[in-house]
Amino acid sequence: MEEHQDHTEQATDAAEDSTVEAQAAGAEAAPAAGQPAEAAGDVDAAADEAEAPSADDAVAKAKAEAAEWQDRFMRLHAEWDTYRRRTNEQREEERKRANEKLVGNLLPVLDDFERSIEYAVKNGEGDLLDGVQKVHTKLVDVLVKAGVEVIDPAGQPFDALEAQAVAKVDNTQVPDETVQDVYQKGYKMGKKVIRPAMVTVTSGGPKREKKEEADKAE
Repeated sequence: MEEHQDHTEQATDAAEDSTVEAQAAGAEAAPAAGQPAEAAGDVDAAADEAEAPSADDAVAKAKAEAAEWQDRFMRLHAEWDTYRRRTNEQREEERKRANEKLVGNLLPVLDDFERSIEYAVKNGEGDLLDGVQKVHTKLVDVLVKAGVEVIDPAGQPFDALEAQAVAKVDNTQVPDETVQDVYQKGYKMGKKVIRPAMVTVTSGGPKREKKEEADKAE
């Protein structure tokens, strides 16, 4: 019995020694195992720092976005100016067309006034002449304020763009193709001729100098 007890105590002591050695080995191995974990943490932190944008990058990005919005604004502003200009031009053209129609309807009235004035002058109707002349003057003033220009080219070089020749008259005293008589005055608004003047044109005279024709064109 004593021999068996000695063997048991020896086995217990051996087991305790093995446990102590294992704990000691684990304690020594723990710091070694911890070293790779710390190194991995350092690598992850460095990667996060590399991926995070710097302050300069953020400023550059903000400036690029601001420049893009400014460019969009400038383009929109230019398109709006173009639209507004075209709209104003269209309105102006519509106003001119409306005025042209009104003037066209009034021109025969002007013709009647002028015929009445001519009749009164030839027949000595003084009172009638005075009244008709005043009404005629008022009507012409209204048209002039609306932008109408009278085409009365008597004595001037013939311009086919503003006058219509209804007859030729021999006249050697003035340059060739000079307007001699105006049967019916013409009218224009701006550069557009609403109605050309009806005139007679001379022929047989000296040729007109080119400089004079150029001055007339100007």
